[in-house]
Amino acid sequence: MPGASLSRWTMGYFAAACLFLLVAEVLLAAGYGFPAAAIEAPQTLAVIHLLTAGWFGLLMSGALLQFVPVLVAKPLRGGSAALPALLAIVVGETGLVLGFVAMGGGAVFAAPLLSLGALFLSLGYLTIAGIVGVTLAGAWPLPLPARFVALGLIALVATLALGATFALVLSGYLPSSWAGFLPAGLPLHAALGLGGWLTVSAVGVSYKLLPMFLLAPDGASGRARMVWMAGAAAVALLLAAGLLSVVDLAGTTVALTLALCSSLAGLGLYLVDLLAIYRARRRPKLELNSLASIASFAALFVGAVWLALAAATGRLATDIAAIVYLLGFGWLTGLGLAKLYKIVPFLTWLECYGPVLGRVPTPRVQDLVREPRARLWFLLFHVGVLSATIALALDHDLLFRAAAGLQLGASLALVAEFLRTRHLLEIAPDKRLPGGAIRPNFFLPSLQPTRS
Repeated sequence: MPGASLSRWTMGYFAAACLFLLVAEVLLAAGYGFPAAAIEAPQTLAVIHLLTAGWFGLLMSGALLQFVPVLVAKPLRGGSAALPALLAIVVGETGLVLGFVAMGGGAVFAAPLLSLGALFLSLGYLTIAGIVGVTLAGAWPLPLPARFVALGLIALVATLALGATFALVLSGYLPSSWAGFLPAGLPLHAALGLGGWLTVSAVGVSYKLLPMFLLAPDGASGRARMVWMAGAAAVALLLAAGLLSVVDLAGTTVALTLALCSSLAGLGLYLVDLLAIYRARRRPKLELNSLASIASFAALFVGAVWLALAAATGRLATDIAAIVYLLGFGWLTGLGLAKLYKIVPFLTWLECYGPVLGRVPTPRVQDLVREPRARLWFLLFHVGVLSATIALALDHDLLFRAAAGLQLGASLALVAEFLRTRHLLEIAPDKRLPGGAIRPNFFLPSLQPTRS
């Protein structure tokens, strides 16, 4: 696998991401934020940013640091900036979330927390964009999966620009006249972040990783180019809608409608490619990460169709919370947890046993996990997501909190599985560390490898 050298801080990004996910799920199960509070309330914004800038953003950043070199078969450039970027993102995310919490309580220090949090968060993610962008620039012409990542970086920068603007407006550091942009800008901020950066990047990486893990032919077909063009059109239309909103010109609704149509067309083609990849696999029995991913892909397509129907029937304002929840947890979170269930043992295996391959007997990657136990956790997670989505659609607060609690329990169990994998607990003690193998840390690189 070209470019398979280990990214030094990827596991740290994953650990921080999982922590933010669990905090957000604890708050949801406790009834903090929506639906107990309004969707635009500071409490809800705190939970949303724990998930988006915390969980989703750190997860994607860690994955890109590890797998962009694989996409372009070139080493990562500027990797030494990964640790400062991680620290800036964690500090910025913490400040931003505490700023929203303080705003909900009417505290006077909410404004500086929001502005400083947005500053550090922007610096951190712009650093990630710089690392990935420079690496991609050195591999021109880009392979098709890497073009999705490049497109996602454009959406990331736009998302950061909008987010920083909103933070400054809410902090009172921009003229009050800017507040009129918030109602139109917030949906664009969410669409560019969840749809533009995260979904486009996830689709691009999946065109490389799915065939690799399923032992299928390369998934970057002619249809994949059409998927990329549909995604590029959607991102361009979202950017155009943002500019139209800023200058207060007509056409914003048309641009958003066209962006939605382009996204649906691209997702339809992507579905055809996914079915082709799964059917062409040479691995007859699907591993658990691939099975769990199918549920995530189903959530993506159901959510996209639901969004289109709600927009066409005038139910968007009523259904949007449930749709976003399904896409955020069923699609992005479900896919993230499923891929972590493969990536964590894969990187642990490389780190631990890579130095002794061919010299001593070593366990297989699959020996680092116990799929029968984890299968239950994935099932409970998706049952929780589906139940919470239905509860939101029915406006049933108690059912939502119970479902969010189930989802939290399953997430905790899956994070415990990642911990067990990192500590090699599924390997028999006498086979755990053959001579020359390196004992992996949980989330820090092995600065001083422990050898058996």
